[in-house]
Amino acid sequence: MVGDWIDKFPDMVKKIYEEGHEIASHSNTHPHVNNLTYEQNIEEIEKSNDKIEKITGKRTKIYRAPYGEYNNTVIKAAQDKGYYTIQWNLDTLDYTGLTGDEMWNRIGDKLKSGDIILSHNGTKHTADSLDMLIKNIKQKGYEIVRVSDLIYLENYTINSSGTQLKK
Repeated sequence: MVGDWIDKFPDMVKKIYEEGHEIASHSNTHPHVNNLTYEQNIEEIEKSNDKIEKITGKRTKIYRAPYGEYNNTVIKAAQDKGYYTIQWNLDTLDYTGLTGDEMWNRIGDKLKSGDIILSHNGTKHTADSLDMLIKNIKQKGYEIVRVSDLIYLENYTINSSGTQLKK
């Protein structure tokens, strides 16, 4: 979650957390992080996480950079503060106003085990399409898990595109 969104919708953050969903830092202000210094990257991650903790009582260890931007500075800043950086590999393009059917047509034939699907809160059709998307994913035989269940916790490296690689 982006810190600015957390500020606007603290009750939604609490509800999402209480319903068992995993919450991760997505920066505080959603900047282009590749243009930030090491220290600025840490500040963006930590401020968002501070807000998450204030509402949920728990800090996250997961970070996804805005715009899918990753470089060695971004990754090092996150890792040095104990965060696991993640990236998606399937984009619903929900932020462009696609309907649920259009999102499914984009991702349905591309699904494979371990995929992380990008979608956003606050977009036009995402919330009302989630049930259908989840049912379709499950009908293909896949299980929906938390991102933390997919990431490598030991013996890995992260390349500059944000992809975890097993050592």
